[in-house]
Amino acid sequence: MPLPVTLAMSGDQHEHLKSFLFPGDGNEAVAFLLCTRRDGDRRHRLIVREIHGVPYEDCEVRSPVRVTWSTDYIAPILDRAAAEGLSVVKVHSHPGGLAAFSMTDDKSDQQLLPMIRGWVEADVPHGSVVMLPCGQMFGRFLNAAKELVPIDCISVAADDLHFWYADAGSKALPSFVASHAQAFDKGTIERFGRLSFAVIGASGTGSPTIEQLVRLGAGEIVAVDDDHIEDRNVNRIINSTMADAALGRAKVDVIGDAVERMGLGTRFIRVARNLWDAETIRQVAQCDVIFGCMDTVDGRYLLNAIASYYCIPYFDIGVRLDAVPNPHGAARIREVCGTVNYLRPGRSSLVSRELFSMKDVAAAGLRRNDPAAHDRQVEDGYIRGVVGHRPAVISVNMYASALAVNELLARLHPFREQPNGAYAAVTFSMASMELIYDPDEGICDILGGKVGHGDTRPLLGLMELAERRSA
Repeated sequence: MPLPVTLAMSGDQHEHLKSFLFPGDGNEAVAFLLCTRRDGDRRHRLIVREIHGVPYEDCEVRSPVRVTWSTDYIAPILDRAAAEGLSVVKVHSHPGGLAAFSMTDDKSDQQLLPMIRGWVEADVPHGSVVMLPCGQMFGRFLNAAKELVPIDCISVAADDLHFWYADAGSKALPSFVASHAQAFDKGTIERFGRLSFAVIGASGTGSPTIEQLVRLGAGEIVAVDDDHIEDRNVNRIINSTMADAALGRAKVDVIGDAVERMGLGTRFIRVARNLWDAETIRQVAQCDVIFGCMDTVDGRYLLNAIASYYCIPYFDIGVRLDAVPNPHGAARIREVCGTVNYLRPGRSSLVSRELFSMKDVAAAGLRRNDPAAHDRQVEDGYIRGVVGHRPAVISVNMYASALAVNELLARLHPFREQPNGAYAAVTFSMASMELIYDPDEGICDILGGKVGHGDTRPLLGLMELAERRSA
């Protein structure tokens, strides 16, 4: 069975496209998207790299029901696509709100898409998309058999998350999510049941995050963790046992077995490998949403990069529990806090929000690849010392995890008094019993320009992920 094709863009790209396609004169307009890809084993993801609007004055016809243009304008775009193996997607507006392809559209696409395929030559999908005045989009692509097939989903990673499915409303909801639908409406829960979530880290915050996603009716979860359960993990990994620890079972297997026992229909993909692995990254890059449940600096940076290159919304969960020694008894708790950072592709990053620096990322990478060299640099004063295992308490982890999952729900189905843009970072302090939130500010100098770069060589532009070719 052919794999579904999806189209992903950032919120800024969608806003720019909508502004261009609806200039206010009531006439159709047209633009072309140059897209990179993640050709996966579960779905093919087209990722918007660039938007090229056909100037209004260069259109031969612009009316409320039709737009035509000279192919001379798009020749350089097609040459670029051919040179770089990019996919081309035509997007035009329906100012009148027609939520379907018109007969004029059918005739145009039947001529245009085969022409684009022949020009580009590479065996990649090209498509046609319509945008409605509300910003909603639907589309189709030309497959290898030269048939026009619906684009399965078009997604926008903005402050509000949009996922528009070709067959929305066609699937019955399972009975166990009925109460969720009462709270967040049927459409939200139906979308939730189609989404693919990557959860990186299957321990402290990862375990309760997976638990919530499954019981909310998630369609698919890709769980990434190369670690095995130890005695000290059983206090915070849901469904784990001391017997699992004694056997040294993989964390993703313990959680995966529990998910399968639930029988709620979630497809659970176990990735018992490190995130710093090309195949692992390819698995994550096919997903619709990323939850980062890890505390390593280099791993969190890598997730931020994946989210930028493949235009995926990313929820980063960080928890800190500080205890200071007490010579007269048990350690004293100084602070119990955590932050959920929501990262939009093309905006700020964990680095620009100053959670860590690129120097910290480099030090963490050295520790991962060459622990002895890292320890020497710590001793010599070149790298700050690192803390060992910090205290971990399941109630705190579950609090942070619930905050992150509710943050996702709020962006799928906005329900807060203020717009979602006000909640780029949400911090809780259990010591002072405060909930503090901050808006997104600025654009990351490092990752801001990487939106839509998709599969690159080396992967994510990192030499550590370069493919080793056999002699």
